[in-house]
Amino acid sequence: MQPYIRKAKYYETDQMGIIHHSNYIRWMEEARIDLLDQIGYPYSRFEEMGYMSPVLHADCEYKKSVKFDDEVKIVVSLQDFGKVKFTLRYDIYNMSQDGVLSAYGTTTHCFLNSRTGFPVMMNKEMKEFSETMEKFLSKSVAEKTTSK
Repeated sequence: MQPYIRKAKYYETDQMGIIHHSNYIRWMEEARIDLLDQIGYPYSRFEEMGYMSPVLHADCEYKKSVKFDDEVKIVVSLQDFGKVKFTLRYDIYNMSQDGVLSAYGTTTHCFLNSRTGFPVMMNKEMKEFSETMEKFLSKSVAEKTTSK
């Protein structure tokens, strides 16, 4: 998968001239939507299938500030994939500062049936998506192992 690249916008800065911490969560969402597009599952496809995917948990660890106009690269990997929920990890690198790791975080999601609001067993109701994500998980694990 290709990393998600973006430039930090002026309106995302705070009074100290650095990117406000809340924007990293937004960036993680942008990167997640981009990843889903890359694997052939744009979010609109889930909606057409009758599913919605709420965020169950989000966290972010901040390491080094990003400033206006810095270019960041967000690498998304699948940390865990179960029957009902999955967790993505985001490593945010500041390419304007020699690729330093600026932040990292995770988000955990599930799918709900849009009509009933009940959780979806992905391995049963979303078999093709589940298989795609299992392949992505294998690739994410392999990349972690070879990068150590």
